[in-house]
Amino acid sequence: MTGRRKLELVCPAGTPAALRSAVEAGAHTVYCGFNDETNARNFPGLNFSREEMAQAVAFAHRRGVKTLIAVNTFPRAGAFDLWSRAVDDAKRLSADAVILADLGLLAYAAERHPDLRLHLSVQAAAANADAINVYAHAFGVKRVVLPRVLTVEEIAAINREIDVETEVFVFGGLCVMAEGRCSLSSYATGKSPNMNGACSPASHVEYRADGQALVSRLGGFAIHRVGAHEPAPYPTVCKGSFRVGEREGHVFEEPVSLDAAALIPQLAEAGVTALKIEGRQRSRAYTTAVVRDFRAALDAYAAGRPIATNALRDLTEGRKTTSGAYRKAWR
Repeated sequence: MTGRRKLELVCPAGTPAALRSAVEAGAHTVYCGFNDETNARNFPGLNFSREEMAQAVAFAHRRGVKTLIAVNTFPRAGAFDLWSRAVDDAKRLSADAVILADLGLLAYAAERHPDLRLHLSVQAAAANADAINVYAHAFGVKRVVLPRVLTVEEIAAINREIDVETEVFVFGGLCVMAEGRCSLSSYATGKSPNMNGACSPASHVEYRADGQALVSRLGGFAIHRVGAHEPAPYPTVCKGSFRVGEREGHVFEEPVSLDAAALIPQLAEAGVTALKIEGRQRSRAYTTAVVRDFRAALDAYAAGRPIATNALRDLTEGRKTTSGAYRKAWR
């Protein structure tokens, strides 16, 4: 060992089976959510009942792994009880922390459960030291998940001005908007990712043959048109292909995934505490492969060995990767 400080690997668990896979593949921490609209991955067949969550937390704790419960959507008017019960149940089930975004919910958790550790969700889009310090001082937030719009240098500058932990994404789907500020999916489907918990919900996705082409639609809008034997990406508006004037192509951003494995040393030097993998809607096989690879990368970094990169390209969107805003190479 070289004396380098340890980085925490925070891994996704969309189902009880995926949680077991993440733990067995080497996760230090797993994050998951209840099977309702209180978390931002509210898809059919995903997430945990209260009984499943109790069993999952107990399983993780027996293996020395922490469990974080995401209650990270914004409560609907008149339905606050659904979200406050989720916080209460997270405390009752011995979650190591809850991940919250809503100001009212943060106030509720801080007052009702003062010994419950609070993490600020990326959905809050707190991207500067002043905002983070407000959350820390007002609600006792202990960790903030930073939006994927900051360079490594900007993250380092933030860490010098705050007294809470920072967590950053290092792999997975890359939202091209500042999290918590996207209206594209809700415009197309009527379902808000930040309130109903589902970006581009599968119930609004349609694939239809059109001659020799395959057209994918979201909420009635054509998002992609590909040849009969070409892969059809999942239709999200921000990564759709459109005609604007004389230009035709990906107007906002190409289908691509974040992979910041090569930046682990720089992120550690910038003062980051935890590295987060995105993908609660992914399969057990995805969870196992990605968690195992990043645990090996962190172990290599801690031991002063070279970090292997690009091993996960086949699991990325469009088989393409980017370092995102970390190196300002992102459009």
